[in-house]
Amino acid sequence: MQTHLSPEFAGTPEGAEAEAILRKCVHCGFCTATCPTYQLLGDELDGPRGRIYLIKQVLEGEQPTEKTQLHLDRCLTCRNCESTCPSGVQYGHLVDIGRRIVEEKVPRGRGSKALRWALKEGLTSPVFGPAMKLGQTVRGVLPGALKAKVPARRPGGEWPARVHARKVLLLEGCVQPSMAPNINAATARVLDAAGIQTLVAPEAGCCGAVKFHLNDQDGGLAQMRRNIDAWWPYVERGEVEGVVMNASGCGVTVREYGHHLKQDPHYAAKAARIGELTRDLSELLPDVVPALQDRVRPPAGVLAYHPPCTLQHGQQLRGGVETQLRRLGFDVQVALNESHLCCGSAGTYSVLHPDIATRLRDRKLGHLGALEPSVVLSANIGCITHLQGGTATPVRHWVEVLDESLRAA
Repeated sequence: MQTHLSPEFAGTPEGAEAEAILRKCVHCGFCTATCPTYQLLGDELDGPRGRIYLIKQVLEGEQPTEKTQLHLDRCLTCRNCESTCPSGVQYGHLVDIGRRIVEEKVPRGRGSKALRWALKEGLTSPVFGPAMKLGQTVRGVLPGALKAKVPARRPGGEWPARVHARKVLLLEGCVQPSMAPNINAATARVLDAAGIQTLVAPEAGCCGAVKFHLNDQDGGLAQMRRNIDAWWPYVERGEVEGVVMNASGCGVTVREYGHHLKQDPHYAAKAARIGELTRDLSELLPDVVPALQDRVRPPAGVLAYHPPCTLQHGQQLRGGVETQLRRLGFDVQVALNESHLCCGSAGTYSVLHPDIATRLRDRKLGHLGALEPSVVLSANIGCITHLQGGTATPVRHWVEVLDESLRAA
């Protein structure tokens, strides 16, 4: 794609990155076939190719409008288009650039500003945990839409106390400890059974994705730096072999710390190293499964697995969970139709665009329901909570089911 950047962006690091991405696009349109919002809305500007044109126009000096902002806001950032693109267009990085520029040029209304501020500050705040506990206490009387965002309270269980030579760091996350504490505890127990000790750096917090994708990019970068500072002593001492993520939304962000902080002379090298050390929990399964052979009792029935977009498109990790759990005797199946499409959760998207998110969720649950599963599995707290809001079938993280099967045996 031919570009002519305006003087405002020509010669800047941001402009250079955007121009390099734009020039890879050959207008083929393959991306529209796998874009969830284009499939639902049928508008070229609600597909990757149309959004690329909108960002190009802004970079070339055209004044963006509220309509420009709306089309960019509607993007789920599922990055399915990146998996489809034959030219390797890094759409996710481009839309981050475009959204930030448009945010500065197009004022939002009071209501939109207030909601986005509440999300970026509230979800990453220390008060989120107490607020979630209060919500769970009165969950039975909450309105349906709010009740769907407040999962029923479930205990986390014990954290293993054994010490192992092999050690990994685990990012607990900002909302997961309050919404689903058992995911982190189950992760530690499963790894413990395989001879791997799970450590947590108390100073680490939100991965930075919530603020970054709500266009508080400076706030998101500050959270990234804080996590690097918290993890670096463990890395520097050679105490851990990796940083493990059991929420794929966090994983894709931490993996890209090197990209986000590449212009920061104090953090660029450290950020790149943290990104190299980051592993999704499923990537440890080839080590874990042999140690757990004949030590699990898989549940009866079909387990329907929904691979999150942040895992299969953002991190380009496919098939690992299904393949390894089947080795242990689990009947794990993936939907026969549209397993590559987003469920509509997408971080805060389901709050900001509930109509689109609900349509995508129900479409996803329809395909998963065709498998007649006893449980739906996923690998990201956002997907799990969003899907559970639309079905009576239990929706769990796969590591919880593995942990229970290990304890049952």
